[in-house]
Amino acid sequence: MHDVLVYSRKGCHLCDVVKDQLAVLQRDHDFLWREVDIDADPALTEKYNEEVPVVFIDGRKAFKYRMDPAQFLRTLASWKVK
Repeated sequence: MHDVLVYSRKGCHLCDVVKDQLAVLQRDHDFLWREVDIDADPALTEKYNEEVPVVFIDGRKAFKYRMDPAQFLRTLASWKVK
């Protein structure tokens, strides 16, 4: 099963859009996703402050700012599960 990690922050409209997309896609596809609020960790805030949301799939950076659902599914299909 693929592991999807979303770095986000509260009050981020683009983050909300990506999280909503993932919630819908997860209903029919084999992945688990979780969210990390970058503002809870100064190192993450420094690293991703200007890039949220950032989506990692199986530890690899796949998207930032926006995520196209069709491209997300193609990426899942093309990357082997670790």
